[in-house]
Amino acid sequence: MRPRHGVDPLALAIVRLGVDVPYEQAWALQRQVHGKRVAGELTDTVLLLEHAPVYTAGRRAAPHERPADGTPVIDVDRGGRVTWHGPGQLVAYPIVAVGDVTTYVCRLEEAMIQICADFGVVARRVSGRAGVWTSGDPGLGLPDRQIGAVGIRVSRGVTMHGFALNCANDPRWFDRILPCGIPDVGVTSLSAETGRRIVVDEVLPIAEKRLSESLGMQPFDLHEEDLMRR
Repeated sequence: MRPRHGVDPLALAIVRLGVDVPYEQAWALQRQVHGKRVAGELTDTVLLLEHAPVYTAGRRAAPHERPADGTPVIDVDRGGRVTWHGPGQLVAYPIVAVGDVTTYVCRLEEAMIQICADFGVVARRVSGRAGVWTSGDPGLGLPDRQIGAVGIRVSRGVTMHGFALNCANDPRWFDRILPCGIPDVGVTSLSAETGRRIVVDEVLPIAEKRLSESLGMQPFDLHEEDLMRR
């Protein structure tokens, strides 16, 4: 079943959910919005937020990638492996109609690459790895470092989940897991790469612009309380 378009097929509703959002709450909202998007009751929509600290595991997560100390992990229906979400990290959940999934993932990665460039950080794709990365220096023993992660689900032609861009989060949260299931790589953030604190509020307007451009859509603001009334 393909989704019907809303009033304007080029419009992208931008919904800011704020900070310290519980993962289960945002996941439930995603499912509600997804159902309305499939039914043609909503236009394409992106939820932007910072989560309360949480570890999640995608469908490809292996047992050894989870926290060894028994820290709780929420199993979710996205692709990908184990990751962390929390304060200082911008999370974007685009709930949009798509055709080619590979092209869509590339567009999410390109949006993050452009956001990083706007802050003077060179990020790139790495063959065989999801997300976007800053380059290491083997001569100095510096590994490639992931700055943005991608994990999605597509059901009935509409996406869920999305990307997470590290802005000013504490990298020690990743010490308990094997990020993306890849050994011998690091995790970084816009703040770590630039040497100055870059918080999510500073990144938000640029992220909205770059994501809309990458998807070829026109953004408009939509308040959370108005989201489910449409």
